[in-house]
Amino acid sequence: MLRPLVLTGAPAVGKSTSGRRLAEERSRAAFIDVDDVRQLVVAGAETLWGGPDGSGQFALAARNASAMARNFGAAGFEVVVADFVTPDSLAVYRDELPDCFVVHLGASLAEARRRAATRTVYLTDGEFELLHRMVAVPPSVDLVLEVDGLTEDGQLSRLRSEWRSASGTS
Repeated sequence: MLRPLVLTGAPAVGKSTSGRRLAEERSRAAFIDVDDVRQLVVAGAETLWGGPDGSGQFALAARNASAMARNFGAAGFEVVVADFVTPDSLAVYRDELPDCFVVHLGASLAEARRRAATRTVYLTDGEFELLHRMVAVPPSVDLVLEVDGLTEDGQLSRLRSEWRSASGTS
């Protein structure tokens, strides 16, 4: 089995698209979009930039996603997680999923805007830019993959290769 893969990066860099497609290629795999986990909070939800409660909820979502990943892994499923990872939530993934392979997908703001134009975006322009600034210097991940200029298939090919290599398979 491949190590749990955590894809991170700013909005519109391809975390969910790539993560879902990579999981779909495997014979037994689960895809966890942590935005979906965060939306389980239906009252009292805070944004990451909403102060201590927001950062606490971000860490809670990472703990919940990690628990799901462990449960899927124990049942024989390979796991791909897509999340916007901060240094605090990265520490949660490292503690809760010690064998995970964390890849930051880096893109310029212009490239992310180009990609975002092809789908629905639930952030304001200011929030979109804020999140890009927050990860201009990515947290200490296992791999930073710059995706500017890569097609969706090219991005998948690089991720597939790096994930296999990190897991010791060819």
